[in-house]
Amino acid sequence: MSGSASELARRLGEHAEAVCREYLSNGHRSGNYWMVGDARNTTGRSMHVRLKTSTKGPAGKWVDEATSEFGDLLDVIRESCGLVDFRDIADEARRFLSMPLPPPQLPGRQPAAKRGSPDAARRLCAMSQPIAGTLAERYLASRGILLSTHERALRFHPGCYYRDLVTGETQTLPALIAAVTSLDGQITGLQRTYLSPGLDPSGKVGKAQLADPRRSLGDLLGNGIWLGHQPGAPVPVMAAGEGFETMASLKAVMPVLPVAAATSANHLAGLRLPPGCRRLYIAADADAAGRHGIERLSQRAGEAGILALALRPQLGDFNDDLRHLGPAHLATWLSDQLLPEDARLFLPAG
Repeated sequence: MSGSASELARRLGEHAEAVCREYLSNGHRSGNYWMVGDARNTTGRSMHVRLKTSTKGPAGKWVDEATSEFGDLLDVIRESCGLVDFRDIADEARRFLSMPLPPPQLPGRQPAAKRGSPDAARRLCAMSQPIAGTLAERYLASRGILLSTHERALRFHPGCYYRDLVTGETQTLPALIAAVTSLDGQITGLQRTYLSPGLDPSGKVGKAQLADPRRSLGDLLGNGIWLGHQPGAPVPVMAAGEGFETMASLKAVMPVLPVAAATSANHLAGLRLPPGCRRLYIAADADAAGRHGIERLSQRAGEAGILALALRPQLGDFNDDLRHLGPAHLATWLSDQLLPEDARLFLPAG
C-alpha cells in the first residue's frame, strides 16, 4: 500500500467507529468490534472491524470469518460505496475526514483509471459476482427472464455506488451489472441496473426508485451486451436490439440464438457485426424512438451482404410480450417472423 493510502487508512482507523456507522450502517458495536455481514454493508455478523488499537492489531483492521477476507477501512469505503478507482476511494475518505483534496497529479506519474473508462468498467466487473442466487437473478425472473446462470456478461454487485447528478447525493444500492464487450470478448464498458433492496408488494424485485435506475459507462459504440456468444466463434445468425431486457427476453425463448443489446438507438446503429454473419434479426419496439438505429444498422448489414430482418413485438416491447402473454405465446408470435429454417433451429419444438 502506498504511503498516502497508509496514512488515509491510519486516519480512518482513528475514527473507526464513526467510519463504521457511516459506511457499515447495517452493523452494530459489540465490545471492541463492529459486527456486520461483510464489507458491502450486508446485514450479518461474520465481519469484525477492530474499533480500538490493541495487542491484536491497529484500529480499523477487519476480517470476514465467512470468506477469510481481510483489509482496512479504505477497503470498506471501496466496497460499501461500489467505487473502483483508488482516486475516488481516497477522495471519499478525505471527504469523510474533512481533508483537502490532493493537488492535480504531476506529469510522469502513472494515471489512475479515468472515471467512466473501460478500465473502470473492468474493475467494477471484477468486483462483482455471478448472478446465481442473487437479487439480480430474482429481478430478471420477476421480468420473466430465465437465463443460464453461466452467462458471462451478467454480474451482481450488492452495494454499487450511485450519485444523484442533480443533488450530488450518493448512496449504495444492489445492481445488476451487464458487461459490454467487443467481438473478441474484451470488456469495454458496462450497464448498471440499480435494484430495490427489498421486495415490492407482489413479492418481486424491482428497479430502485431513482430518476435514472439504469446507467452505462465505458466505450459502448460498436460493442454490445452479448448473450450466448463465444468470442471468436462463427455467428451465422444473430439478433440485435437496443435494450438489454428486450434482447434478454428473446434469449429466454430462443436460448441458442446469440443476441446483442447495444444499450441505445445510436449505439445500435453502430453495432459491429461478427465475421461470417449471414442473417441479422433486429428487434424493434412498438414506438418509433429507435427507428433511426434500426434503419442504419439494416443499411450497414445490407452493404456487408447480410440479410437484415425485423422482429416486432405484439405489445410495447418483447419484455412486455414475455411478461404479459407468456413465453409460449411469444414463441408462436416469433415463429411467423423468423425464416422457417431459423424457426426450426432456434424455437423450442411445439
